[in-house]
Amino acid sequence: MVKSYEDCAITDRGGVLENSHLVHAAVVDETGKLLFYVGNPSRVTLIRSAAKPAQALAIAETGALEKYGFEAADLALMCASHNSEPKHLERALAMLAKIPAEETDLRCGGHPSISPSVNQNWIRDGFSPTGICNNCSGKHIGMIAGAKAIGATVVGYHEMSHPIQQRVKKVVEELSGLDSESIQWGIDGCNMPAPALPLKDLALTYACFATAADEAAAGNPESTRIEFCARIFNAMAKHADQVGGEGRFCTSLMKLFGGQVFGKVGADGCYGVGIRSSASTMRLGANGTVGIAVKIGDGNLDILYAVVVEILERLQIGTPEMIKQLDEFHHKKLQNSMGVVTGKIAFPFQLHRGE
Repeated sequence: MVKSYEDCAITDRGGVLENSHLVHAAVVDETGKLLFYVGNPSRVTLIRSAAKPAQALAIAETGALEKYGFEAADLALMCASHNSEPKHLERALAMLAKIPAEETDLRCGGHPSISPSVNQNWIRDGFSPTGICNNCSGKHIGMIAGAKAIGATVVGYHEMSHPIQQRVKKVVEELSGLDSESIQWGIDGCNMPAPALPLKDLALTYACFATAADEAAAGNPESTRIEFCARIFNAMAKHADQVGGEGRFCTSLMKLFGGQVFGKVGADGCYGVGIRSSASTMRLGANGTVGIAVKIGDGNLDILYAVVVEILERLQIGTPEMIKQLDEFHHKKLQNSMGVVTGKIAFPFQLHRGE
């Protein structure tokens, strides 16, 4: 039984406590030093789509980006959990044509859009979503391209035994600094392998991408990997509309911070943030860049986004005016079917100092 709410976000209805949501979070710098935490920063977490930047790195290192002429916006779509808006579907189809590959090659399947307005349009038009409409279709297209680039068969590209997934496995291990025994794997909703690792190591992974962006901006990336990590960071930040879409938190967050921050949601309440080095990160005691990883125990995405903004605010990442622009996520109105505000989200959780 929870005896206090120091590790929780809570919601009320008319001032009466209704729900409590367990929060786990880790804030680290680029060396892996734990700066702050909530709950258990070592909680082993299925990171779901928060793995996409690392998965995109494995694709990039096959040479597929150059071989098939993928643009920065294409790279952003490989990292996306998109709304299946027309711009997303058009780009996905164009990416297939560049390889070339067919939609029937995709092993992700279709599903309703994340966007209510897109779903309404599909229902009105009698449209049934196919694999290209999957929010992860960009990642799947990237995996097909990566498989072809290394001369492997496209058949089974989504299975752990396939060479492209073995490359992904190696990249996840190397970015997180973990050995293979320390990372567990499940199958994601889109039919791709999904890694599970401690939150502090996911945070380190995101800090690595931010560090790469800093090094590339300074003109001294030390390796091709750093160049690719920087390209992924910058592609997501510059083409944030491709990563999510209208009304999506990832898109709003990255547009707001203008290339200083990148972030990616993972299904069932996981989030990763990478923050480039600045006076704000140094004030936290960071050596260079900062990575943040968050998990909401019950997987609630509305609570997840609210908690991510609350942590950014407490860490003073961004000005108060910037944080205010994320108010629709931070202080989401809890309303009934008549639009009456019935309650609010509160954040009694404690952000503890780390090492």
